[in-house]
Amino acid sequence: MILNVRVSPRSSRNRVEKEGGKLKVHLTKPACDGEANRQLIDLLSGYLGLKRYRIRIKSGERSRDKLVEIDEDR
Repeated sequence: MILNVRVSPRSSRNRVEKEGGKLKVHLTKPACDGEANRQLIDLLSGYLGLKRYRIRIKSGERSRDKLVEIDEDR
């Protein structure tokens, strides 16, 4: 499964919102040295109830708009 995700780094608190066909994810970490990407995977794993290793950023590692792949086969 592929999710369209819009990330807002440096927010006041972590949260996930549904916005149309996308998820909008607010993260407290800055978008430097991959901190926000790691926090995104942590937050999505809790939100979706999946292990971290099942979630990876397929494209957009350096962008606010990301495609996140969920591996449901493992």
